[in-house]
Amino acid sequence: MKKTTNSQSRRNFVKNTALASSIFIVPRHVMGGPGFLAPSDRLNIAAIGAGGKGASDIANASVNGRENVVALCDVDFSGSAKRSVERFPKAKLFNDYREMLDTVKDIDAVTISTPDHVHGPAAAYAMQRGKHVYVQKPMTHNISEARMLTQMASDKKVVTQMGNQGGSNPLLGMVQKWVDSGKLGNISKVEIWTNRPVWPQGYSMPSPEPGKKPEDLYWDLWLGPAPMRPYTPNLHPFNWRGWWDYGTGALGDVGCHLIDIPYRTLKLKYPTAAECSVGTVFSQMWNPDYNPEGCPATSFITLNYEATEKTGSPLMMTWSDGGIRPSHPEIIPADSDIGGPGSYNGVLIHGENGVISTNINDSSPLTPKLYLNDGTTEFGPEVEEMEEPEYGHQRKWVDACKAGFGSEEHQGLTSSFDYAGPMTETVLMGNLAIRSYMLRRQNDEGNMEFYGRKKLLWDGDNMEVTNFEDANQFVSRTYREGWEIQDA
Repeated sequence: MKKTTNSQSRRNFVKNTALASSIFIVPRHVMGGPGFLAPSDRLNIAAIGAGGKGASDIANASVNGRENVVALCDVDFSGSAKRSVERFPKAKLFNDYREMLDTVKDIDAVTISTPDHVHGPAAAYAMQRGKHVYVQKPMTHNISEARMLTQMASDKKVVTQMGNQGGSNPLLGMVQKWVDSGKLGNISKVEIWTNRPVWPQGYSMPSPEPGKKPEDLYWDLWLGPAPMRPYTPNLHPFNWRGWWDYGTGALGDVGCHLIDIPYRTLKLKYPTAAECSVGTVFSQMWNPDYNPEGCPATSFITLNYEATEKTGSPLMMTWSDGGIRPSHPEIIPADSDIGGPGSYNGVLIHGENGVISTNINDSSPLTPKLYLNDGTTEFGPEVEEMEEPEYGHQRKWVDACKAGFGSEEHQGLTSSFDYAGPMTETVLMGNLAIRSYMLRRQNDEGNMEFYGRKKLLWDGDNMEVTNFEDANQFVSRTYREGWEIQDA
């Protein structure tokens, strides 16, 4: 349901180009493309998902009231989204983002901070209407959506940013400098780990209980592109993360922060292969629990990459979640943490001459550390001071929207879809491996066998597994009618 308020007044977009000759200087604002606004103007922003992380995303995008927040969309305004309503009392309220985008014509840009399964459809719907988009991580729920949205952003000439705010952390420059210096020598291995999941995961899907649906929750809209299912408690607002219909597990939660560090600094491309193993739970003797609808409690992923100019050799990247972390490198003192404080999350970049250790790349202290075999060490600060929230990640996107597609501000964004799309594909490749690993069928002897437990060879350009066709079902998803992503 929408709340009717008076529309904010604003000037029209500059849409027509000026005539130019060889001696006529074309004004910069004319070159900005569709939806361009001069930097002195206020951007009209809307939020799709106004509670939880969405509350901080839209607040940061408003830049302390510098920009106009004209509309808010959420499936339940009785929860944490109330903060956004109180902060932006003039904003029109909607429960369906499609209605909002089709009704409020003066929206310039939107923040999208929904469960993962809505990221792709909502972003596509907005970009098709010429809106700039800021999308929480992971950029999409599946690989196909990431590829589609990356192309759409270019075709529609809209300014985009994924919400892996650590990409704007200036301390990443220190890690990049260490890599670029060649001090590590050839880099052949990266190890990444996390203590996630920190939400319930690894068990069977809870049973629906329609009678317990909160009165103010629009459940059908929350499901969006996912299959119809009666209201099920403990999915909204947060515990959806562990179920494939809605979430992307530990990888989707923090993979876009952790994997971002080596992917960015080593200039990686599509992986060439992926394989995995998952932790097995036995509630009964010799009878492993089997819950393919949800993410496992823990997993171990291996991704392979061709050499880049930064690595100098083919690279193997490993990911482990559920609290499983790699062995402590000999070069790092035994009493020192690896990665971040407590060694809960981290990245180790191994070269022939030493190792780089960093923490998770969100708003936690990055704590970059370089250890070389010759005894040389170099450490970044243990405590970071942020001059603005989340390193200005949302504010920089807003500035780029106002400067226009292709502007210096746009090109300076750290997670525009031209980068975030391929990086998201790497993150989601791990989930494709997990879901393939869990495929099983009955064999000729009448026993269940897991037939997808193999190394998957990936053709990134053509977006397909070449040696196991059944794995390709996880490249995309089936959309509920009315929620499909349209190409145009």
